[in-house]
Amino acid sequence: MLHLGNYLGAIRQWVANQELYDNYFCVVDLHAITAPHTPKELTKDTYRTAALYLASGIDPEQSRIFVQSHVTAHAELTVAAQLARRPWAGSRRSIQYKEKSAKQGANSESVRRILYSCSPAIAADRTVVARQVSVGLFDYPVLMAADILLYQTQLVPVGEDQRQHLELTRDIARRFNDQYCKNKERKTFVEPEALIVKSNARVMSLQDGSAKMSKSAENDMSRINLLDPPDVIAQKIKRCKTDSVKGLSYDPARPEAVNLLGIYEAMSGRSRAEVELDLESMAGWGTFKPLLTEATIAHLEPLQKRYNEIVSETEYLTKVLKEGQEAADEVASRTLADAKRAMGFTLLGDKKLPKL
Repeated sequence: MLHLGNYLGAIRQWVANQELYDNYFCVVDLHAITAPHTPKELTKDTYRTAALYLASGIDPEQSRIFVQSHVTAHAELTVAAQLARRPWAGSRRSIQYKEKSAKQGANSESVRRILYSCSPAIAADRTVVARQVSVGLFDYPVLMAADILLYQTQLVPVGEDQRQHLELTRDIARRFNDQYCKNKERKTFVEPEALIVKSNARVMSLQDGSAKMSKSAENDMSRINLLDPPDVIAQKIKRCKTDSVKGLSYDPARPEAVNLLGIYEAMSGRSRAEVELDLESMAGWGTFKPLLTEATIAHLEPLQKRYNEIVSETEYLTKVLKEGQEAADEVASRTLADAKRAMGFTLLGDKKLPKL
Protein backbone atom coordinates (compact mmCIF):
# COMPACT_ATOMS: atom_id res chain seq x y z
CA MET A 1 0.00 0.00 0.00
CA LEU A 2 1.38 3.41 -0.96
CA HIS A 3 1.82 5.84 1.90
CA LEU A 4 2.42 9.53 2.46
CA GLY A 5 6.18 9.13 2.02
CA ASN A 6 5.71 7.61 -1.46
CA TYR A 7 3.29 10.37 -2.40
CA LEU A 8 5.30 13.35 -1.18
CA GLY A 9 8.73 11.97 -2.00
CA ALA A 10 8.02 10.76 -5.52
CA ILE A 11 4.50 10.66 -6.97
CA ARG A 12 3.71 14.34 -6.47
CA GLN A 13 6.91 15.28 -8.33
CA TRP A 14 6.08 12.84 -11.14
CA VAL A 15 2.73 14.54 -11.58
CA ALA A 16 4.23 18.04 -11.56
CA ASN A 17 6.89 17.18 -14.16
CA GLN A 18 5.03 14.79 -16.45
CA GLU A 19 4.47 17.40 -19.16
CA LEU A 20 8.22 17.94 -19.45
CA TYR A 21 9.28 14.36 -20.21
CA ASP A 22 8.32 11.13 -21.96
CA ASN A 23 7.42 9.06 -18.90
CA TYR A 24 7.10 5.38 -18.00
CA PHE A 25 5.70 4.62 -14.53
CA CYS A 26 5.96 1.02 -13.41
CA VAL A 27 4.09 -0.87 -10.67
CA VAL A 28 6.99 -2.95 -9.36
CA ASP A 29 5.38 -6.27 -8.49
CA LEU A 30 8.60 -8.21 -9.20
CA HIS A 31 10.42 -6.17 -6.58
CA ALA A 32 7.57 -6.80 -4.13
CA ILE A 33 8.27 -10.54 -3.96
CA THR A 34 11.76 -10.01 -2.51
CA ALA A 35 9.94 -9.89 0.83
CA PRO A 36 7.45 -12.48 2.13
CA HIS A 37 4.04 -11.80 0.63
CA THR A 38 0.51 -13.14 0.29
CA PRO A 39 -0.36 -13.81 -3.37
CA LYS A 40 -3.91 -12.42 -3.12
CA GLU A 41 -2.64 -9.26 -1.45
CA LEU A 42 0.04 -8.81 -4.11
CA THR A 43 -2.69 -8.94 -6.77
CA LYS A 44 -4.80 -6.38 -4.93
CA ASP A 45 -1.85 -4.10 -4.16
CA THR A 46 -0.79 -4.11 -7.82
CA TYR A 47 -4.15 -2.75 -8.92
CA ARG A 48 -4.38 -0.42 -5.93
CA THR A 49 -1.01 1.11 -6.77
CA ALA A 50 -1.95 1.66 -10.41
CA ALA A 51 -5.24 3.25 -9.36
CA LEU A 52 -3.44 5.49 -6.85
CA TYR A 53 -1.03 6.65 -9.56
CA LEU A 54 -4.04 7.75 -11.59
CA ALA A 55 -5.86 9.24 -8.60
CA SER A 56 -2.75 11.26 -7.71
CA GLY A 57 -2.83 12.94 -11.11
CA ILE A 58 -0.67 10.87 -13.46
CA ASP A 59 -2.32 11.28 -16.86
CA PRO A 60 -2.24 8.20 -19.13
CA GLU A 61 -2.46 10.55 -22.10
CA GLN A 62 0.95 11.92 -21.12
CA SER A 63 2.55 9.01 -19.24
CA ARG A 64 2.58 5.23 -19.57
CA ILE A 65 1.49 3.26 -16.52
CA PHE A 66 2.13 -0.49 -16.57
CA VAL A 67 2.82 -3.48 -14.36
CA GLN A 68 6.45 -4.63 -14.23
CA SER A 69 5.74 -8.35 -14.69
CA HIS A 70 3.57 -7.61 -17.75
CA VAL A 71 6.74 -6.62 -19.62
CA THR A 72 8.86 -9.77 -19.50
CA ALA A 73 11.98 -7.95 -20.68
CA HIS A 74 12.43 -6.64 -17.12
CA ALA A 75 13.19 -10.10 -15.80
CA GLU A 76 15.11 -11.20 -18.89
CA LEU A 77 17.50 -8.25 -18.91
CA THR A 78 18.81 -9.27 -15.52
CA VAL A 79 21.39 -11.25 -17.49
CA ALA A 80 23.27 -8.00 -17.01
CA ALA A 81 23.84 -9.24 -13.45
CA GLN A 82 27.03 -10.90 -14.66
CA LEU A 83 28.43 -7.41 -15.20
CA ALA A 84 27.46 -6.10 -11.78
CA ARG A 85 30.34 -5.83 -9.36
CA ARG A 86 29.89 -8.05 -6.31
CA PRO A 87 30.60 -5.23 -3.80
CA TRP A 88 27.53 -3.45 -5.22
CA ALA A 89 24.92 -6.05 -6.03
CA GLY A 90 23.39 -7.58 -2.93
CA SER A 91 26.12 -6.26 -0.66
CA ARG A 92 25.81 -4.61 2.69
CA ARG A 93 26.31 -1.29 0.89
CA SER A 94 22.95 -1.68 -0.84
CA ILE A 95 20.18 0.33 0.82
CA GLN A 96 17.48 -2.18 -0.04
CA TYR A 97 19.61 -5.11 1.13
CA LYS A 98 20.42 -3.48 4.46
CA GLU A 99 16.85 -2.44 5.18
CA LYS A 100 15.01 -5.54 4.00
CA SER A 101 17.54 -8.12 5.17
CA ALA A 102 17.36 -6.59 8.64
CA LYS A 103 13.56 -7.03 8.62
CA GLN A 104 13.70 -10.53 7.16
CA GLY A 105 16.35 -11.51 9.69
CA ALA A 106 14.33 -10.12 12.58
CA ASN A 107 12.76 -13.55 13.06
CA SER A 108 16.12 -15.36 13.12
CA GLU A 109 15.75 -16.39 16.77
CA SER A 110 12.34 -17.94 16.15
CA VAL A 111 13.84 -19.73 13.13
CA ARG A 112 16.67 -20.96 15.34
CA ARG A 113 14.23 -22.35 17.92
CA ILE A 114 12.39 -24.31 15.23
CA LEU A 115 15.65 -25.66 13.86
CA TYR A 116 16.80 -26.63 17.35
CA SER A 117 13.82 -28.92 17.76
CA CYS A 118 15.04 -30.76 14.65
CA SER A 119 18.79 -30.51 15.02
CA PRO A 120 20.72 -28.62 17.71
CA ALA A 121 23.85 -28.77 15.52
CA ILE A 122 22.13 -27.04 12.60
CA ALA A 123 20.57 -24.44 14.89
CA ALA A 124 24.00 -23.58 16.25
CA ASP A 125 25.25 -22.75 12.74
CA ARG A 126 24.44 -19.08 12.23
CA THR A 127 25.06 -19.33 8.47
CA VAL A 128 21.98 -21.53 8.21
CA VAL A 129 19.82 -18.88 9.82
CA ALA A 130 21.42 -16.20 7.65
CA ARG A 131 20.18 -18.09 4.61
CA GLN A 132 16.63 -17.21 5.62
CA VAL A 133 17.22 -13.84 3.89
CA SER A 134 15.72 -13.89 0.38
CA VAL A 135 18.13 -14.32 -2.54
CA GLY A 136 15.93 -11.77 -4.31
CA LEU A 137 17.51 -9.08 -2.16
CA PHE A 138 20.85 -9.74 -3.84
CA ASP A 139 19.33 -9.24 -7.30
CA TYR A 140 17.15 -6.29 -6.30
CA PRO A 141 19.59 -3.57 -7.51
CA VAL A 142 20.21 -5.39 -10.80
CA LEU A 143 16.49 -5.72 -11.53
CA MET A 144 16.17 -2.02 -10.74
CA ALA A 145 18.94 -1.34 -13.26
CA ALA A 146 17.02 -3.34 -15.88
CA ASP A 147 13.90 -1.26 -15.12
CA ILE A 148 15.85 1.85 -16.08
CA LEU A 149 18.07 0.66 -18.94
CA LEU A 150 15.26 -0.95 -20.96
CA TYR A 151 13.76 2.44 -21.80
CA GLN A 152 16.94 4.23 -22.90
CA THR A 153 16.28 6.45 -19.91
CA GLN A 154 18.09 9.77 -19.79
CA LEU A 155 16.80 11.10 -16.46
CA VAL A 156 15.67 9.14 -13.40
CA PRO A 157 13.72 11.02 -10.69
CA VAL A 158 15.28 9.81 -7.45
CA GLY A 159 15.85 11.04 -3.95
CA GLU A 160 19.39 11.42 -2.65
CA ASP A 161 19.07 8.14 -0.74
CA GLN A 162 18.45 6.24 -4.00
CA ARG A 163 21.43 7.67 -5.87
CA GLN A 164 23.54 4.54 -5.24
CA HIS A 165 21.08 2.41 -7.24
CA LEU A 166 21.43 4.78 -10.16
CA GLU A 167 25.22 4.61 -9.88
CA LEU A 168 25.01 0.81 -10.15
CA THR A 169 22.82 1.22 -13.24
CA ARG A 170 25.36 3.55 -14.81
CA ASP A 171 28.13 1.11 -13.93
CA ILE A 172 26.32 -1.79 -15.62
CA ALA A 173 25.56 0.29 -18.72
CA ARG A 174 29.17 1.45 -19.00
CA ARG A 175 30.64 -2.03 -18.51
CA PHE A 176 28.18 -3.58 -21.00
CA ASN A 177 28.89 -0.94 -23.64
CA ASP A 178 32.66 -1.27 -23.12
CA GLN A 179 32.57 -5.06 -23.32
CA TYR A 180 30.09 -5.60 -26.17
CA CYS A 181 29.85 -2.33 -28.10
CA LYS A 182 33.43 -1.03 -28.02
CA ASN A 183 33.82 -0.67 -31.77
CA LYS A 184 30.21 0.16 -32.51
CA GLU A 185 28.99 3.66 -33.24
CA ARG A 186 25.73 3.05 -31.40
CA LYS A 187 25.89 1.81 -27.83
CA THR A 188 23.22 -0.54 -26.46
CA PHE A 189 22.50 1.40 -23.28
CA VAL A 190 22.24 5.05 -22.34
CA GLU A 191 23.98 6.02 -19.09
CA PRO A 192 21.14 7.71 -17.19
CA GLU A 193 21.54 10.82 -15.07
CA ALA A 194 19.86 11.50 -11.75
CA LEU A 195 17.02 13.98 -11.59
CA ILE A 196 17.31 14.67 -7.87
CA VAL A 197 13.99 15.58 -6.36
CA LYS A 198 14.31 18.42 -3.87
CA SER A 199 11.43 18.89 -1.49
CA ASN A 200 10.48 18.87 2.16
CA ALA A 201 9.13 15.41 1.50
CA ARG A 202 11.65 13.02 3.02
CA VAL A 203 8.89 11.72 5.24
CA MET A 204 9.97 9.78 8.30
CA SER A 205 8.20 7.19 10.44
CA LEU A 206 5.51 8.44 12.81
CA GLN A 207 7.09 6.23 15.47
CA ASP A 208 10.75 7.06 14.84
CA GLY A 209 11.87 10.39 13.40
CA SER A 210 15.23 8.92 12.38
CA ALA A 211 13.78 6.17 10.12
CA LYS A 212 12.05 6.59 6.77
CA MET A 213 8.32 5.96 6.53
CA SER A 214 8.10 2.48 5.00
CA LYS A 215 5.32 0.22 3.73
CA SER A 216 7.31 -2.82 4.85
CA ALA A 217 7.46 -1.69 8.48
CA GLU A 218 5.52 -4.11 10.67
CA ASN A 219 3.86 -1.36 12.70
CA ASP A 220 1.09 0.19 10.61
CA MET A 221 0.97 3.09 13.09
CA SER A 222 4.34 4.22 11.71
CA ARG A 223 2.85 5.46 8.44
CA ILE A 224 -0.17 7.19 6.96
CA ASN A 225 -1.41 5.13 4.03
CA LEU A 226 -2.98 7.07 1.19
CA LEU A 227 -6.23 5.13 1.61
CA ASP A 228 -6.47 5.42 5.40
CA PRO A 229 -9.94 6.71 6.40
CA PRO A 230 -10.16 9.95 8.42
CA ASP A 231 -10.62 8.21 11.78
CA VAL A 232 -7.50 6.09 11.25
CA ILE A 233 -5.46 9.13 10.20
CA ALA A 234 -6.62 10.95 13.32
CA GLN A 235 -5.69 8.00 15.53
CA LYS A 236 -2.22 7.64 13.98
CA ILE A 237 -1.40 11.33 14.37
CA LYS A 238 -2.76 11.40 17.91
CA ARG A 239 -0.51 8.47 18.89
CA CYS A 240 2.59 9.43 16.87
CA LYS A 241 5.87 9.85 18.69
CA THR A 242 6.76 13.35 19.92
CA ASP A 243 9.25 14.74 22.41
CA SER A 244 8.86 16.40 25.79
CA VAL A 245 10.61 19.65 24.82
CA LYS A 246 8.49 22.71 25.47
CA GLY A 247 7.17 24.44 22.36
CA LEU A 248 7.53 23.45 18.70
CA SER A 249 10.47 24.16 16.39
CA TYR A 250 12.47 22.95 13.38
CA ASP A 251 15.41 22.14 15.64
CA PRO A 252 17.46 19.36 13.91
CA ALA A 253 17.97 17.80 17.34
CA ARG A 254 14.21 17.13 17.40
CA PRO A 255 13.66 14.71 14.46
CA GLU A 256 10.02 13.96 15.28
CA ALA A 257 9.18 17.67 15.38
CA VAL A 258 10.97 18.36 12.10
CA ASN A 259 9.15 15.45 10.45
CA LEU A 260 5.66 16.42 11.60
CA LEU A 261 6.17 20.07 10.75
CA GLY A 262 7.39 19.09 7.28
CA ILE A 263 4.30 16.93 6.74
CA TYR A 264 2.11 19.83 7.86
CA GLU A 265 3.79 22.13 5.31
CA ALA A 266 3.09 19.66 2.51
CA MET A 267 -0.48 18.89 3.56
CA SER A 268 -1.51 22.50 4.22
CA GLY A 269 0.39 24.08 1.34
CA ARG A 270 1.95 26.57 3.73
CA SER A 271 5.58 27.64 3.53
CA ARG A 272 8.07 27.01 6.30
CA ALA A 273 8.09 30.73 7.14
CA GLU A 274 4.29 30.69 7.49
CA VAL A 275 4.38 27.60 9.69
CA GLU A 276 7.09 29.10 11.91
CA LEU A 277 4.89 32.15 12.35
CA ASP A 278 1.96 29.93 13.34
CA LEU A 279 4.10 28.11 15.89
CA GLU A 280 4.50 31.29 17.93
CA SER A 281 0.87 31.04 19.03
CA MET A 282 0.85 27.29 19.66
CA ALA A 283 1.19 25.93 23.17
CA GLY A 284 2.48 22.54 22.08
CA TRP A 285 1.60 19.23 20.48
CA GLY A 286 -1.96 19.31 21.83
CA THR A 287 -2.63 22.37 19.69
CA PHE A 288 -0.64 21.26 16.65
CA LYS A 289 -1.80 17.66 16.16
CA PRO A 290 -5.47 18.55 15.45
CA LEU A 291 -4.27 21.03 12.80
CA LEU A 292 -2.05 18.39 11.21
CA THR A 293 -4.91 15.88 11.27
CA GLU A 294 -7.34 18.31 9.64
CA ALA A 295 -4.84 19.30 6.93
CA THR A 296 -3.93 15.69 6.12
CA ILE A 297 -7.54 14.50 5.87
CA ALA A 298 -8.46 17.50 3.68
CA HIS A 299 -5.47 16.98 1.38
CA LEU A 300 -6.12 13.26 0.84
CA GLU A 301 -9.91 13.54 0.48
CA PRO A 302 -9.99 14.35 -3.28
CA LEU A 303 -7.33 11.71 -3.99
CA GLN A 304 -9.35 9.05 -2.16
CA LYS A 305 -12.54 10.13 -3.91
CA ARG A 306 -10.90 9.82 -7.33
CA TYR A 307 -9.40 6.45 -6.35
CA ASN A 308 -12.84 5.08 -5.48
CA GLU A 309 -14.15 6.26 -8.84
CA ILE A 310 -11.27 4.56 -10.68
CA VAL A 311 -11.58 1.18 -8.94
CA SER A 312 -15.29 1.17 -9.70
CA GLU A 313 -14.40 1.56 -13.40
CA THR A 314 -12.48 -1.69 -13.79
CA GLU A 315 -12.57 -1.51 -17.59
CA TYR A 316 -10.86 1.89 -17.49
CA LEU A 317 -8.10 0.66 -15.17
CA THR A 318 -7.39 -2.47 -17.21
CA LYS A 319 -7.43 -0.40 -20.42
CA VAL A 320 -4.82 2.00 -19.02
CA LEU A 321 -2.58 -0.88 -17.92
CA LYS A 322 -2.95 -2.71 -21.25
CA GLU A 323 -2.08 0.40 -23.27
CA GLY A 324 0.81 1.12 -20.92
CA GLN A 325 2.10 -2.45 -21.28
CA GLU A 326 1.93 -2.29 -25.07
CA ALA A 327 3.82 0.99 -25.23
CA ALA A 328 6.42 -0.14 -22.68
CA ASP A 329 6.86 -3.56 -24.29
CA GLU A 330 7.57 -2.02 -27.68
CA VAL A 331 10.51 -0.02 -26.33
CA ALA A 332 11.73 -2.63 -23.83
CA SER A 333 11.68 -5.52 -26.32
CA ARG A 334 13.73 -3.51 -28.80
CA THR A 335 16.37 -2.73 -26.17
CA LEU A 336 16.41 -6.34 -24.99
CA ALA A 337 16.91 -7.59 -28.56
CA ASP A 338 19.80 -5.16 -29.06
CA ALA A 339 21.40 -6.36 -25.80
CA LYS A 340 21.01 -10.01 -26.77
CA ARG A 341 22.54 -9.49 -30.22
CA ALA A 342 25.43 -7.54 -28.70
CA MET A 343 26.12 -10.45 -26.33
CA GLY A 344 25.97 -13.02 -29.12
CA PHE A 345 22.61 -14.62 -28.42
CA THR A 346 20.62 -15.84 -31.42
CA LEU A 347 17.12 -14.45 -31.98
CA LEU A 348 14.37 -16.35 -33.73
CA GLY A 349 13.27 -14.36 -36.75
CA ASP A 350 16.66 -12.85 -37.57
CA LYS A 351 16.93 -13.08 -41.34
CA LYS A 352 20.67 -12.49 -41.62
CA LEU A 353 22.78 -15.37 -40.34
CA PRO A 354 26.56 -15.35 -39.88
CA LYS A 355 28.73 -17.34 -42.27
CA LEU A 356 29.02 -20.79 -40.69
